[in-house]
Amino acid sequence: MSMFKKLLAKVGIGAASVDAHLYDDSIIPGEMLNGEVHITGGDVAQEIEDIYMYVATEYKREVDDSTVTEQCVLVKYRLAESLSLQSKEVKVFPFAFQLPYETPLTVRHQPVYLRTGLDVSLAIDPNDTDYIQVLPHPLMQVVLDALENLGFQQYKVDCLYHPRFGGRYPFVQEFEFRPTGKYRGYLDELELIFSLNSDFLSVFLEIDKRARGLGGFLTEAFDMDERYVRFQVNPDIVSHPDELEAMIDDIIQSHL
Repeated sequence: MSMFKKLLAKVGIGAASVDAHLYDDSIIPGEMLNGEVHITGGDVAQEIEDIYMYVATEYKREVDDSTVTEQCVLVKYRLAESLSLQSKEVKVFPFAFQLPYETPLTVRHQPVYLRTGLDVSLAIDPNDTDYIQVLPHPLMQVVLDALENLGFQQYKVDCLYHPRFGGRYPFVQEFEFRPTGKYRGYLDELELIFSLNSDFLSVFLEIDKRARGLGGFLTEAFDMDERYVRFQVNPDIVSHPDELEAMIDDIIQSHL
């Protein structure tokens, strides 16, 4: 019976299992991700060579005139290695590591997930997946609130392949807004990309001016109507959101 159980464990039946427990599954970029990993032995003793964790997301990429979805691992974390797990034994390992500042927000079905796995010698490796809710950093939120107050409505968010702009990751998260207030009829859309670090937030705006007349049509046709602006948001602006709103308003006005 013991030999039969060992054979079953090698194909994943009655083998060890792993389960990650997050203390809080809602987090902002740059915060610490904390929790515990519970490993439960199966029907037979097994040798665990490695306990690994990684946080991943997905982005879209154009390949041969079609759109494909690719995975991007944002951070890897090794929890433990080389341990013996007896039958039905339970071991608990706490973990804590920082979520990268570049982690995309989980808006409009954008996935961010924690994958935890065991590297088991001569057996199928068990793993566990936990989805994480990534909320806007306060510096991001104050920008989003300012745009909403200026009459811009968010209608699309995508993580897109852009290796040169994405920094250490091959994608950026792009937010698209449509004007519903005073800029309706003057702008087609407003596109935004965040670049967050520990000290400040860089904001990249693409202001798409609505084409008018024959000259305007030619401008739009050759993509010359797009205006690119970069500005910086510091932590003290959170206490003065009206100043940020006025600044963004001035930037848009200057490009009409």
